[in-house]
Amino acid sequence: GSIEEETVEGLKSMGCFGLQVPEELGGIGLTNTQYARMVEVVGMHDLGVAIALGAHQSIGFKGILLFGNKSQKEKYLPRLASGEAYAAFCLTEPSSGSDAASIQTVAELSPCGGFYTLNGSKIWISNGGTAEVFTVFAKTRIKNITTGEETDKMSAFIVERAFGGVSSGPPEQKMGIQCSNTAEVHFEDVKVPAENLLGGLGKGFQVAMHILNNGRFGMAAAMAGTMRGVLLKAVDHAADRQQFGKSIGRFGAIQEKLAHMAMLLYVTEAMAYMLSANMDMKLPDYKLEAAISKIFASEAAWTVADEGIQILGGMGYMKESGLEKVLRDLRIFRIFEGTNEILRLFVALSGMEASQAIFGGQRGPRGKVGVPTGQTLQGLVHPELEDCAALVRDPAEAQQGGQLPRGILARWQPSRLPCSRRPRSLLARG
Repeated sequence: GSIEEETVEGLKSMGCFGLQVPEELGGIGLTNTQYARMVEVVGMHDLGVAIALGAHQSIGFKGILLFGNKSQKEKYLPRLASGEAYAAFCLTEPSSGSDAASIQTVAELSPCGGFYTLNGSKIWISNGGTAEVFTVFAKTRIKNITTGEETDKMSAFIVERAFGGVSSGPPEQKMGIQCSNTAEVHFEDVKVPAENLLGGLGKGFQVAMHILNNGRFGMAAAMAGTMRGVLLKAVDHAADRQQFGKSIGRFGAIQEKLAHMAMLLYVTEAMAYMLSANMDMKLPDYKLEAAISKIFASEAAWTVADEGIQILGGMGYMKESGLEKVLRDLRIFRIFEGTNEILRLFVALSGMEASQAIFGGQRGPRGKVGVPTGQTLQGLVHPELEDCAALVRDPAEAQQGGQLPRGILARWQPSRLPCSRRPRSLLARG
């Protein structure tokens, strides 16, 4: 399927293809919190549309917005913000899923230095069949100016379909989000101008991870909207459906389900807006919270949709209720933009890294992430809780609280968790 043309034109007229692009470049210039509110509204009505819009701007051209130079932004952002052209994020390959750094796509610099020749294939690319502008990640040869040694490092490029040599496969037949185009994208001897290098030579992995971390906050907001829509349907049905002489909403079992659904919605929404507010305040390190919000929201939304179907009973199982579509659309959220399993490892290793900083030992698996460590809680909690954090001053108290992670670190030595495999495991929707 695809989004109806009438809907697309309506979204264009409202500026929905360039929500966070600065006004001077043709966008609306929304803050992260304002953007979250917009995607929550869209997510309440259709997650497929939310994904199509998100793939375009949350990750598709986000690299240009975050890392593009002045000329790159002026060249590409106006037509992307207007919806004249769609964007796509091309990272995932047949041989590299969660192991993002093992990509095989190659970009070779020409002898004249004027362009790169790009060859390779990407899979499961959202907007892959409709995009005109791609953020593509490829291996490039880099020479150490001191030693003369050459190594392969990932770099990011802005690639246009108009360059030639870019082709797309047929739309994938997916379980859900069917109005979001997903396809393979192939690059065969594509000549990419050297000025289309994005973020610096060899900086592609950092660019990719920053784009993904930055884009994840919208997922929790979109799923909060979906959860709200399901909850409203469940509440209406519980109030109208009569059994044993009264509405089923008066039965404790149904009330318990509705209460649980409302709680999950509340936490998901609070998490989404706390994260977007932190980003708006320019806090430098939000990747941990972004990962947690993605894990929690994707699993909470699945529970809410499942319980909504249960409350509607047989009607919930019918296509006309719309809930079976919601369930199918939601399933992908536990897989793309970092599987929940990989992100859980990221969250756990973040905590273990903080303990390593306190107690010594091997270098952490992720490098510095901007999380202060010490033997009080100051700097580790929300600013509004700093006064309470100041009460935990005794190093003995801090050490006592660290006994468990220290025990874990003693049991699981770095030799059992190969460092070379860890840092490149945070992947993505393609």
